[in-house]
Amino acid sequence: MRTYSELFAIREFRSLFLANCAGIAAHTSSALALGSLTYAVTGSAALTALSMFGAPLAGVLGSLTLLSAADSLPPRRALTLAALVALAGTAVQAVPELPIGLRLAVILLVAYLGSITGGARWSLLNDIMPPGGYVLARSTMNASVGVMQIAGFGAGGLLLVWLTPYQVFLIATALRALAAAMTWFGLRERPARAGERASLGRTMRINRELWADRGRRALYLNLWLPGGLVVGCEALFLPYAGDRAGFLFAAGALGMLTGDIVVGRFLSPAARRRCVQPLRFLLPLPYLAFLLHPDLPPAMLLALVASVGFAASLPMQEWLIDRSPPEARGQTLGLQQNGMMTGQAVFAAMAGALADVMPTHRAVALLAGLSLAVTLLLTRSLRHARPVTVPAVAAGQAAPVGT
Repeated sequence: MRTYSELFAIREFRSLFLANCAGIAAHTSSALALGSLTYAVTGSAALTALSMFGAPLAGVLGSLTLLSAADSLPPRRALTLAALVALAGTAVQAVPELPIGLRLAVILLVAYLGSITGGARWSLLNDIMPPGGYVLARSTMNASVGVMQIAGFGAGGLLLVWLTPYQVFLIATALRALAAAMTWFGLRERPARAGERASLGRTMRINRELWADRGRRALYLNLWLPGGLVVGCEALFLPYAGDRAGFLFAAGALGMLTGDIVVGRFLSPAARRRCVQPLRFLLPLPYLAFLLHPDLPPAMLLALVASVGFAASLPMQEWLIDRSPPEARGQTLGLQQNGMMTGQAVFAAMAGALADVMPTHRAVALLAGLSLAVTLLLTRSLRHARPVTVPAVAAGQAAPVGT
């Protein structure tokens, strides 16, 4: 599969795509409303940042407890359940006079459930697509996330000029309802991947099995760490450029979109394999030039070029699927997603701490240098990540350790 017309001819993909777009638009607009409300009530920048960007931290708890639900529940039901909980959580936020502590608890609860079922979305995407179609489908989903985040934040900002945060929450609730409907009515029923029920014991056992394989371990580390450190660079755009930071964020989003389109749409599987290493190094290298404290236009160009390197994750995710036991594929991809989001949150916080003790441009260059060092250290490990045929994970046995 090489064209978007072929991709969108698949009805279930269209439903999954539209549901994801509606969910992302709801999330971004409601996050902006919640951040605005939190800052107005508390005056705390820390609580405001937590309300807007702290939800991925719930993925740590999800990965350690009930992540196996991604395979133990039928995917259509798992995704619909998550969509309905997100709908209820957004509707609760629309209640005036709700204490801020309770609001934060609601978003963490919604994020927790999303973290344990999120892997079902990506494993289902692989099931929906014909052989060789996953990368194009995933790159298209990635591109839509960036576009809908921009649209959601932009529309949310405009709506907050005319409406109260509570009214914006109501609009986000309607978008959540659309996402839930598209999920339930647009996807066909499939059986659960695993015969066992979701449990803490099953989650921890499979996590150990996944981590024991050298190839999967290499892919997880390569997908989590270098890119997370570069997200730390991006987290410093606001202190670096002030009220012009939006231009840097837009340049980074354009670079990521370009990389996803080129790698997902135009490169053959063989070309994707060859581009992994160049793209991995492209990601941190341009940010080293921030040591020279460039003006806004060259800084935008550097951010754009660097963000193309995020596309290295597409073939690596393809390899991870190939190395995944079929009955644990949802947990495999859920662990990758949760680890990536958690790493981004942690490294963004670390970036802020660095920028408090040194000039911002030096902090950006330092994070880029750390990302480059980690990329170099992990390069050799990718030899063990080449695609293989993975046997099923036995109910009480660990998966074979990769060579």
